[in-house]
Amino acid sequence: MTINPNADWLKLCNKSDLVPNTGVAALYQDQQIAIFYIPEYKDEVFAIGNQDPFSGANILARGLIGDIKGEPMVASPLYKQHFSLNTGSCFEDSNIKVPVWPVRLKGENVEIIAA
Repeated sequence: MTINPNADWLKLCNKSDLVPNTGVAALYQDQQIAIFYIPEYKDEVFAIGNQDPFSGANILARGLIGDIKGEPMVASPLYKQHFSLNTGSCFEDSNIKVPVWPVRLKGENVEIIAA
């Protein structure tokens, strides 16, 4: 994902709100976002849509994280589809995607690019 160097970053939450190696949900402009903090994976944070496109439930933040062939992913807790944390693509059906937000850790803040 290419990020505009002049983009406006917005604080979404504090790093202390995150739970390492699991997801938490945050609300941004009436959308639920699933945020995953994986310290072992380059101390990186990921942000994808929280809504499971197969069930319509806002539950992806509760999914199990791992990787498939080195690609970080989350498994939906309902129907078990796997979604890339980098692209939002479903591993089982490449026609299905969840939204992805550019996100970063800046000191103690978790920031996303303001829409």
